[in-house]
Parts: sequence; C-alpha cells; structure tokens
Amino acid sequence: MKKWIAGLLALCLAWTAVFTMTACGDRKIAGHNLAETDKSREEIVNLFGPMEKSNPDPDKENVARTAFDKTISLAEERLGLRVEYRTYTAENYQEKTYDDVSLDRARSHMDDLYLLNPDTIQILGSEGKLLDLSQLENAENLRDVVKAANTVDGKLAAIPQEVVAHGLFVNQDMFDQYNLSLPETPEDFLECCRVFQENGIETPVGANRWWLENFVLAQAYADLYNGGNTQTEIRELNEGKRKYSEYMRPGFEFLQEMIDKGYIDAEKAYQSEAIEGEGPDFMAQKTPIVMAYWSAANAGTAYGQLDFELKVIGFPSSYGQMPVVSMTGYGICSEAENKERAMAVLNTILSDEALKIYSEQNKVISPSKNVETDCIEALKPLNDKIEENVYVLGSNAGMSVEQWGNTCLIVRKLLKGDSIDECMAEFDKLQEETLK
Repeated sequence: MKKWIAGLLALCLAWTAVFTMTACGDRKIAGHNLAETDKSREEIVNLFGPMEKSNPDPDKENVARTAFDKTISLAEERLGLRVEYRTYTAENYQEKTYDDVSLDRARSHMDDLYLLNPDTIQILGSEGKLLDLSQLENAENLRDVVKAANTVDGKLAAIPQEVVAHGLFVNQDMFDQYNLSLPETPEDFLECCRVFQENGIETPVGANRWWLENFVLAQAYADLYNGGNTQTEIRELNEGKRKYSEYMRPGFEFLQEMIDKGYIDAEKAYQSEAIEGEGPDFMAQKTPIVMAYWSAANAGTAYGQLDFELKVIGFPSSYGQMPVVSMTGYGICSEAENKERAMAVLNTILSDEALKIYSEQNKVISPSKNVETDCIEALKPLNDKIEENVYVLGSNAGMSVEQWGNTCLIVRKLLKGDSIDECMAEFDKLQEETLK
C-alpha cells in the first residue's frame, strides 16, 4: 500500500515533483541574500515536503516546483520571513516511506508545515497532531470538495494547493466513427465496449494496475457524495453500522464483467504502470478509452499532443459521468515551534492571489471557489461536473478505512483471479481491524 502513497503525493504536485532528491533536509536556501550573521535573527517557518526549493535553471523549467516556489516567495515577501525547506529523500531514510517519515516528524514536532497524503492527514488529525485550519481567513474560500476530503473529527486538518481529478480519456473520433454517444451509466459504457469489440477493437479499455479503482469508487460512492446524506453515511461506515463491501460490490461486479468479456486485459493491466502500459495504444488509436489524471491532458504531458480529438469525462455511475477526486494537503503541527508564522504562511499561499498564480502556471483545478480554472477544451466536460459539485472522493480523511490505496490493492487481487466474494471479504477485514 505504501507505494501508491508516494505516487499520489507526486501526482498532486502536478505529477512532476521528485521524491529521490540528492540533497539532505534542513539545507540552506540557495540564493538567499542576507548576510550569514543576520540569519540567526530571521523569522523562519520550517516546511517538510518531498521537494527542495528550486534554483531556477533558465534552460530547464520545473513547472510544478516553480509555481509552488512563487507562492512561497509571495508569503516570504508579504510576511518578512523565510520558509526553510526540509526535504524527504529515499536515500536518507532508506526503507522508510514519505508517510512514515512525515508521521515521525509531526509526532515529534520537528517542523511547522507539512505536505501530507490523505491517510497521514487522517492519522495525525485523529491524534490531535494537526491544527484546525478552518480558522484561517482564506479557508472561507475553499470548495466544498476540499473541506469534505480533509475534515477529520469535525476539524479541517489540511488544505491543498490543487484538486486532482481523474477521468476517462476517450478518443472522440472513434466514438463518432461508430455513432456512439459518450457513456453516462455503467450500462452505456458496456454497450460502447461491445460495439468497439464487434468492430475489431479487441480490447476497448486500456488499463493499468493503479487506476481501475476509479471505476469502483465512482459507482460505490456516487449516491453517498451526491445524494444529500453524506455525513450520516460516512458516520455509519465508521461506526460499523454499514459495510464498505456493500458499497464496493457493484463496482467490482462491473470490473469482473469487463474482464470476462475481454474489454480489459486483466493480465496486462496487473503488470502495467500508469500511462506506460496503455498510453502507446491510445495514442496510436488502437484503444479508444483509457483513464488518467487531469494534468495528463495538458500540453507537454502524457496525452497533451494527440492526432485526434480528445475528451475527458467522468467515470460511469448511476448519477452519470462522475469525476473521482483525490488530493494531498498542507497541515500545521499543533505544537509547532513557529505556529503563528506557519498559519500566516499557509493563509498567504491559500489566498486567491497566490492560488491564481499556482493554478494558471500548473493548469490545475484550484481549491478556491473564487479562482476559475482555465482548462483546455478537452477537459471541459470533467471541469463542468466539478463546478457543479458533482464528484466522488477517491481519498477522504474523514473515512476510517483509507480508500484509494486499499481499493487499488484489492482491485489487483481481482485482476489476479480472486473472486468478488474474496475481494469483499478483504474490505470487511479492513473495516473490522479499524473498528478494533
């Protein structure tokens, strides 16, 4: 499960942040122009994350880190302080994952600000190790989806700089060729696959070992997040009055049907890395449907330059096309040495001004409802749904059983040949362990 966590964190940093940096944490900031003798008198906020502060190379621009650094620089200038980056490197921590190190450091109050994955937000929030960020002035501007994903025990434990949406990437030209409408429901989707297969497209859906859980999550939680009873249902799940397996079963039955009919190559999906496995066939127009994250559609990334019309839509569900949303978040240690300064820094980088800088450069969905997303035409169907507050959370710190990673691993069991009942038993086991 730990492998997906590093992947999710990298994806939520516009999928370009690198975890295995060669430099150690607590290093000095390159290019800072104060004299060495003055540094001891500076006001400092310590930030623990997977990336160092960038030293821009005019010939090589790392977009994600540059965008983040710009917002940090804005906070430094406005507040008259310095943000010191303390970085995770696999080399330094050897067998410890980013999550393991984050938990250790936050529990020991070693830093002020932390970039955290959903399950870590959940753990630290439930332990009282993170401040309630709802008191920040700019928290009022957050989208409902952000608050829903990062609230633990009624407290807003973390806030991201971007919202990551997953969707179906479809070749509109191939749908038009066979007079197919873009699918809304699971039944629609299966019918499209049938038509493609009957017209010689052997495997209509290009899949990998990481993202098939989106099909499951979209169907499992479409009503939970869009039916008007979200908090009650989550509370009943956390208390054991409802079973996660009851929600998950329809999505697993859907995947099993796709496997049985050959719409997905289960063996290939089990072994394939994201985009690397299914990407070439999709770009060569051999496969009409794949799944990916929002930023993969932008120019210069995975599917940014194609020879056909691309559309990015939500996953099929009883509520129609359903985006699946995940996000990391910045949290503040409840016993941080520089607590007030850290709150001021976070409030500044979450201002609409700073988030506009970040979202415009990275071309991502802003957590602020006041910052419009200037997306390409292909992404508009997905963006429209999110603007309408139609979504399913793939990661929710308020759920006692972690969703994204666990569902991914249990889907892989299905790909390997486990029965649906065996997969549901895995969810029941996880829930029972959590209740204990």
